[in-house]
Amino acid sequence: MTAPDSLHTTERPSRLQLPPGAWRCLLDGLCERFPRIDRAQWQDRFARGRVRDAQGRALSPDQPWQVGLEIQYFREVADEPVIPAQEAILHVDAHLLVADKPHFLPVTPAGGYVRQTLLARLVARTGNPALVPLHRLDRLTAGLVLFSTHVGTRDAYQRLFRERRIEKTYEALAPALPGVAFPLERHSRLVPGDPFFRMAEAAGEPNARTRIDVIDADSPVWRYRLHPETGRKHQLRVHMAALGAPIFGDDLYPELDGAPTAAPLQLLARELAFEDPLTGERRRFTSGLTLGDVPR
Repeated sequence: MTAPDSLHTTERPSRLQLPPGAWRCLLDGLCERFPRIDRAQWQDRFARGRVRDAQGRALSPDQPWQVGLEIQYFREVADEPVIPAQEAILHVDAHLLVADKPHFLPVTPAGGYVRQTLLARLVARTGNPALVPLHRLDRLTAGLVLFSTHVGTRDAYQRLFRERRIEKTYEALAPALPGVAFPLERHSRLVPGDPFFRMAEAAGEPNARTRIDVIDADSPVWRYRLHPETGRKHQLRVHMAALGAPIFGDDLYPELDGAPTAAPLQLLARELAFEDPLTGERRRFTSGLTLGDVPR
């Protein structure tokens, strides 16, 4: 059985509504549904009260499997790797928190990361379990992430993203494109590719739009300014690769690299600007991070 102090856990439980099944008890059903978690780990979670009902009461592993019952459980990762880079809090008030995320730090728990995530770190630093990220930023991308700090005003800020009323500015380092006229707009249709975690451009009505300009073209490595008008997965990486200038450090585009590089992806979420939906105030936040050196 795994010792509790060798595990890292999230503060927020995952939820599962029990589906139809012929399992005798909760332990049997959970072992069948989550085969990557061995039986001893589930037994340990039950013993420590880490599997609960919707009211937060600890459940027994021998409790009969009841279709439709909502349970709560806590994701745990043994020997979670430590990410040494530190985030910065650029702004916090009663409704919003703006964080500057370093490369390689996930925003939310996924895969082998639970406590080594931006969300978990910020909850620990602020003591505010109501924090929720308002948008996505890839683990490999650095820069600004906006969080809601209060459930009562969360939807007002989420609407900024749903209705595309927030201006997002990125910077990227990529090869020179001397034969291309800038600024330009890249419109294309992005669909899941092969393998499933890559995206690909396909024929059809565009669903991804990016405005691209050049900031600095004084060397073979150009600095680009990217304005995504939509928010498709890997949109900026795919669009730059399609132009013939894949972002330095990209191990997915234009081709999948079987040996991922340890060098940071040279992509930075530089600015977020919007009119505050509560006050009407014009707000602009700028990352304090910079992109690093790349091969010349």
